[in-house]
Amino acid sequence: MKEIKNISRSRAQESSAAIERLYITMRHLFNRGFYKPMGVSGDTLREALLQLRPEIYGTIAEEKVELSGLLYVIERLPVGIEECRFINLTSDEGYSKSHFKAIVPPKRKRNCYRIDDEQMNVEITRGRSDIYDILTHLTFIFIESHKIKDSVLLDENGEVTRDWEKLEEVVTQSKKLSQNDKEKAISHVSNILGRSFIEILDIYDAFGTAEKPDRFLHVIYWLGKLALEEVLENKKRTITFSPILRERLGHHIHGEIWATNIKEVLRDNDLLNRPIHIISANMHSVMNSIFATHVLKTKFKDKSDFFIFEELSKSGANEVRDKVEEFAKQHGMISLPDSSGTNIDVQIFDTAKIDWKKSAFPGAKLDEDKPVIIVMDYAFGEQAYETIDELLKPYKESKDKKVLLNVVSVSIMGKAGILEGGKGDIMIPSAHINEGTADNYWFDNELTADMFEGNDIAVFAGPMVTVLGTSLQNKDLLKFFHDSTWGVIGLEMEGAYYQKAIQSASRIRKSINPDVKVRYAYYASDNPLETGSTLASGGLGTTGVKPTYLITIKILEQIFNVK
Repeated sequence: MKEIKNISRSRAQESSAAIERLYITMRHLFNRGFYKPMGVSGDTLREALLQLRPEIYGTIAEEKVELSGLLYVIERLPVGIEECRFINLTSDEGYSKSHFKAIVPPKRKRNCYRIDDEQMNVEITRGRSDIYDILTHLTFIFIESHKIKDSVLLDENGEVTRDWEKLEEVVTQSKKLSQNDKEKAISHVSNILGRSFIEILDIYDAFGTAEKPDRFLHVIYWLGKLALEEVLENKKRTITFSPILRERLGHHIHGEIWATNIKEVLRDNDLLNRPIHIISANMHSVMNSIFATHVLKTKFKDKSDFFIFEELSKSGANEVRDKVEEFAKQHGMISLPDSSGTNIDVQIFDTAKIDWKKSAFPGAKLDEDKPVIIVMDYAFGEQAYETIDELLKPYKESKDKKVLLNVVSVSIMGKAGILEGGKGDIMIPSAHINEGTADNYWFDNELTADMFEGNDIAVFAGPMVTVLGTSLQNKDLLKFFHDSTWGVIGLEMEGAYYQKAIQSASRIRKSINPDVKVRYAYYASDNPLETGSTLASGGLGTTGVKPTYLITIKILEQIFNVK
């Protein structure tokens, strides 16, 4: 048993060292300004990722191509990036004013621009975590592309397999594929990828878009084609970082603009001096929790609140969602879509304008100074520090006059990986451990596990680890965090950054009340310790609806003093 523990500890140490090498290397390459991912300059990144073998990237270290991991990554990168030899990471440098059409990946908010056949520009406005995210994803797909190359290249003269020739015929022709042609192509691709026909058939449609239903074939072809060109024609793929991005990174440029926009809206609506509660959540749960059951009570007669919330979460529910939003705007909600580049939209609720009889909280007990609720969409990793840090700073009305915000509470609700339990369970953290640093943050959480009992959802309480990137976690390291004296219950990407900003503002800068209340709660999106339960295994569906609204309602009950 002792030997098994030592092996487990050794693997965890190796994984930790691999993550450290990855981040040191990424910072070095960023400062250098460019590198070739499959060249000498990319060796350390590739080797570290292969040693780490993150759960989300599945069979990255094996010969066969990883399908679920590839889908996860492709959904977070712009359409067409697989065709580009040159990938340029930029700051917000004015491309939105050009004729280039913004390409936004379906699962990650970032503006990308296809400059020409060979170049894709990707805007980085969410800080270092965004860069780490992109570089690990790109390293993964480039490794996979060379697996494709190895399976189709017969000799150094460029002769390729018949399967590759047949795939090329299908991809380069313009007519729509019949079911027969599609299945023929899948048969050839299964040989190339080392995967069975049924494995590819099961995931094929998930890659498709309305414009490109057969995108899977295109992705595989272009990844393999560029890898072949790297070897046969020395046309190396290159990643560059624009000078303006390197100059701006870490300077809170977008976060400062974002926070100033919010404070100006508060000023213009005479809300700047009122008590303020900040909630980091999505753009529907707070609004729906307050107004949806009243607005939709006739449409969904005799249905439970959670049934209504599930209906609102369905893809075809635009009409009922719009109805709730319109009512909310008439009763104190101000919508503030992002224009700063942070990709964090905001809603502001003036509780003085809410008719509580037409809400889900008729027993709300508010002080004479009616509070204001600021709901901000999810930040991304280190961006959480930039945004909250700027928001908690005083508002500069003029050169000589600053207004301190009366921030009463900060509540953080979001998705996280769980290390015991499963999808949809709830985690209540007692501390945030910042992976890769000595920064650990203990706090008094206003939310407790017993508040959620009796709802048929498992609840776990304890420390959580703020990871440098969800795509870099592996079982050995996470098992160590869970089984050791750390006793970690889950992992997420923003908690330590939020708490760092809150403690700095309340304890050091004295810009907000030192007794500011904090609330943290997460619902489980995956369990990376269970095979087939990682983020790459698919979304939550409606499983996440109940925990999302349970957490939101508990936060609002405390703000509204409802027992």
